Amino acid sequence: MRIVTGSEEETKKAGFRLGTVLKRLSRGCTVFLYGEMGAGKTTFIKGFASAFGILEKDIGSASFVIVAEYETSPPFYHIDLYRINKAEDVDALGIWDYIDSDGIAVIEWAERLSEIPENAIKVRINYIDENSREIITEGVDEEDRHYMQGRKVGTC
Repeated sequence: MRIVTGSEEETKKAGFRLGTVLKRLSRGCTVFLYGEMGAGKTTFIKGFASAFGILEKDIGSASFVIVAEYETSPPFYHIDLYRINKAEDVDALGIWDYIDSDGIAVIEWAERLSEIPENAIKVRINYIDENSREIITEGVDEEDRHYMQGRKVGTC
């Protein structure tokens, strides 16, 4: 699925919609997020986290923290692998425990992982210009894609 956003607010809204879809599942799931520095990954995560009731001011780039845990239902984990250089570091930090948990994890710089689970949800954010981003999402079903694109589906 491809969405083009024209502002920071629209990028947050795209994140919110995916967060809403995954929160509804009531089971653990991981989103693997890709994009160059400045592409809008943290902006997208701010919107995603707002679906869990987390305030935007409480979400920042986790580059210095690596894992930020939020006590929501289900639990939300913001993981930033920017400072990770080796696959062994991922193992030592217990990142796979978050991926295989009952919570919802969003992982920035997912390309630093040695492998990605087969049923993964992948989001690539591409910088188009100062305001616009292309967001490509893989791993969501058709009904969820319609919701994420802003189309009314069912009675949800």
